[in-house]
Amino acid sequence: MQLTWLDSNSWLIELGGKNILLDPWLVGNLSFGNFPWLFQGTKTVDRPIPANIDLILLSQGLPDHAHPPTLEILDRSIPVVGSPNAAQVVQKLGYQQVTTLAPGESYRFGEIEIKAVPGSPVGPTAIENGYILRADNRSLYYEPHGYHSPVIATEGSIDVVITPLIDLKLPLLGAVIKGKASALSLCELIKPQFIVPTAAGGDVKFEGLLMSILQAEGTVAEFQELLKTKSLATQAIEPQPWQTFSPALKVVKTTPHDAKSAYAD
Repeated sequence: MQLTWLDSNSWLIELGGKNILLDPWLVGNLSFGNFPWLFQGTKTVDRPIPANIDLILLSQGLPDHAHPPTLEILDRSIPVVGSPNAAQVVQKLGYQQVTTLAPGESYRFGEIEIKAVPGSPVGPTAIENGYILRADNRSLYYEPHGYHSPVIATEGSIDVVITPLIDLKLPLLGAVIKGKASALSLCELIKPQFIVPTAAGGDVKFEGLLMSILQAEGTVAEFQELLKTKSLATQAIEPQPWQTFSPALKVVKTTPHDAKSAYAD
């Protein structure tokens, strides 16, 4: 398993002999609707589009996960797997192979099993996706807003978790991204080997009224100390933008749906 953080919520995941582009924002600005005065993200470094993408995986239909300017420049023949809201975005852009997954549904892509699990709420009723990916006796769980369903405990061992470790809060409204406490509870529940932050930072600049009142709390180093106080063996990795890394995973001896696992070198 190789991972490359492409800033914000964007990742390149190399697993099962495939290159998976997850929630890509690679070009242009990021805003919600026509309100850049409220919130706008700008790339500070020009990067090449990753080559040889086998699959695009989208957790949500919002622009910070299904970013229209990025999706417009990618090859429409690349297969896409996404939540129902994300699938609507790429279908409107003319993508030719779109698989919609609702929470609880799975899809096989080559040697990779992709399972959608309940993620963050959007609006009064919709629930977007988190994902569990399995291949090569390795497993990864991704949820970009820190909403972790109890169903994760029934899904067997997880090697690597990608999720926020830093809280982002708005006055009076509370957390818009659930970091520290949510991630710590998840580690206590499933005891992953590694946890990697997402959603914050990278080679991007955020501006607008929302940024003037948004409050960030916590660091990766502080989270690692929390893991130690709970006597958890999980290691927090702080990724660097566009630098590929391979978590030093141990072999997991477990059945696919056995929540208890033993690790062996």
